Amino acid sequence: MTSETPENITGGCLCGGVRYIITFPPDFSFESTTCQCSQCRKNSGSLIMRSLNVPLSALKYSSQDTLSTYRATPKAERGFCSKCGSFLSWRNESEQTISLTVGAFDEEVLSRWGVLLTDAKTHLWCEDEIPGVTDHLKGEKWKLDCTGEGAERMN
Repeated sequence: MTSETPENITGGCLCGGVRYIITFPPDFSFESTTCQCSQCRKNSGSLIMRSLNVPLSALKYSSQDTLSTYRATPKAERGFCSKCGSFLSWRNESEQTISLTVGAFDEEVLSRWGVLLTDAKTHLWCEDEIPGVTDHLKGEKWKLDCTGEGAERMN
């Protein structure tokens, strides 16, 4: 990493019941993704959910007393705070990575590194995009996910 990238960042939920630090591996690719699936839309309350996928080994919780998970689909869980309701993560249990919601990163992190941490060139579940509202994103658009069986580019 260079001085143009962070070695680590912090984040957590609105009430502070869940706090974490991410320590990035030296070869980490700082590219977030967006998801337009109806589940992320409903769960986050946002038209487009933005996340940063990091290795599980890079994530350490300093507080997780109110961390809960919800499974809307088999083999995948969404992390949230059971006290304040903050949507914090999405994880496929068959992978050794976790997608953390960028909006849960601390304000000072986003003030300094926000452009780097929100640079999404890959957009997932674009089959659920809303024409004229969420179909404007530039970059690679994938019908569903960009990996695994059924991965299909839309552009």
